Amino acid sequence: MEKVRLGIIGIGNMGSGHCATILEGKVPELELAAVADLRESRREWAKENLPESVHIFENGDDLIASGCCDAVLVATPHYDHPRLVMEAFDHGLHALCEKPAGVYTKQVREMNEAASRTDKVFAMMFNQRTNHVYRKMYDIVHSGEYGKIKRVNWIVTDWYRTQAYYNSGGWRATWAGEGGGVLLNQCPHNLDLLQWICGMPSKVQAFCHIGKWHDVEIEDDVTAYLEFPDGATGVFVTTTGDAPGTNRFEVTLERGKLVCEDEKLTFYELDVNEREYCYTATEGFAKPTGHFTELVTDGENPQHAGVLRAFAANILRGESLVARGEEGINGLTLSNAMHLSSWLGKMVEIPFDEDLFLEKLNELRANSRIKENVQEVTFSTAGSYGSKVKE
Repeated sequence: MEKVRLGIIGIGNMGSGHCATILEGKVPELELAAVADLRESRREWAKENLPESVHIFENGDDLIASGCCDAVLVATPHYDHPRLVMEAFDHGLHALCEKPAGVYTKQVREMNEAASRTDKVFAMMFNQRTNHVYRKMYDIVHSGEYGKIKRVNWIVTDWYRTQAYYNSGGWRATWAGEGGGVLLNQCPHNLDLLQWICGMPSKVQAFCHIGKWHDVEIEDDVTAYLEFPDGATGVFVTTTGDAPGTNRFEVTLERGKLVCEDEKLTFYELDVNEREYCYTATEGFAKPTGHFTELVTDGENPQHAGVLRAFAANILRGESLVARGEEGINGLTLSNAMHLSSWLGKMVEIPFDEDLFLEKLNELRANSRIKENVQEVTFSTAGSYGSKVKE
């Protein structure tokens, strides 16, 4: 096999973007073989904009069963991600899942178990892991050269969205259709990067504000406090209601401080380990000395095309993935823990009670409002991502 025949399930904002990436030749080892979408308007778009060789299906199940694909990319609303990935495995297909992995960890755990029983490739669309800035942060933190993490702060409030965005789909901004708000739709990349670079927190206390800045039933403003197993603490702040927003990610280590902001990464390196300095210094107010270190990266930031190229290369030659599919549960664990903490009004330990989370989520789903006379709109995502954590 020289090329992987790919079927894309869901050709809305993200799916149509993936179609363009492949048709523009950015992923030479992938061939766009089929697409599927429940909406007639998107199937009409496919007929008008995609080559005649691309098969068009009304739903993902038919595409998977058709035999015209070697692999699928699942880009549907969140609840369907695990089901369709498992369906793909059942038909002997490789699977690449858009973020998030699902809505609740119990469902995603079932998907991961299915992946363990197949020899097919399973990957997650965590395109921000391809960003040279975050890869450099990962390398520095995981090298151990600068000691343990002491503090993590990420203010990511540049996820601005208008009411028109939330009105663009009947499933959007509802517990029944989307399963959450800014944590589940905009922030899966941030939460994945946070745990990938810094490790998984052991405790979370969050305050998730429902419809604070928009007419929605889900959270659009979140402040969360994190505790890590080795004593480090952190704060995660996000919203879709700030303009202008901020995107500043700080990681304080025992021998330095990393700051990612304005698409740049800076590193202040201490001359000695702060923990050692604290207990050996004789002056009460003197700070440990240090200096800014110029960090050199490879400058590469291939984003979605990079994930797709790695996916094809893994299928064809066994090369490394950007992110294994099983890793999708990690960031989702964080968002589920934040939701549960806010619902219960107290700190939640990780791992948390998955049955209790699902019980609370189902209560919200049962009372979710139905949007009437929605005019479906598909927005272009071109230019909405890059070295920033945006999508």
